[in-house]
Amino acid sequence: MGEVVTREHLLARAAEARARGRTIAVANGCFDLLHVGHTRYLEAAAQEADLLVVAVNDDPAVTALEGEGRPIVPAALRAELVAALRCVDLVTIVQGPTVGPLLEALRPDVRCTGAGDTGDTVPERAIVQGYGGRTAIVGDPKDHSTKALLARIVETSRSPIPDP
Repeated sequence: MGEVVTREHLLARAAEARARGRTIAVANGCFDLLHVGHTRYLEAAAQEADLLVVAVNDDPAVTALEGEGRPIVPAALRAELVAALRCVDLVTIVQGPTVGPLLEALRPDVRCTGAGDTGDTVPERAIVQGYGGRTAIVGDPKDHSTKALLARIVETSRSPIPDP
């Protein structure tokens, strides 16, 4: 099981890992309602390095990205859920619109992004290239989304719930 840590603790743990010759991958996202697309993305990201760090967007960033009414689940709880996944080593909550400042400070060996991105659309690509890291597009096709899950919940909530 992973651990939720502050940015400072994360940087210290990363330095310890590097001193032992371990490689580091970073994946990030909102992870508002954890679904199979998230788990497949993180499992694939974990295959890219020895240590998987997941950066969870803070609440204001999720609202800016996804709109009013989001997130459904507060950042601290989303981070705790992601940390509970077997493939995740460390989780930190990032503030602001991008994970760029964390990438600059941490300088992971691999920056993992989801299959919805292509080589030219990878966020923070220039930062990773600038320090000599690599980018990996991982996970399955973007056939799952929190928006679709929420729409399905709303749709099914309009139907009577059958008795067990």
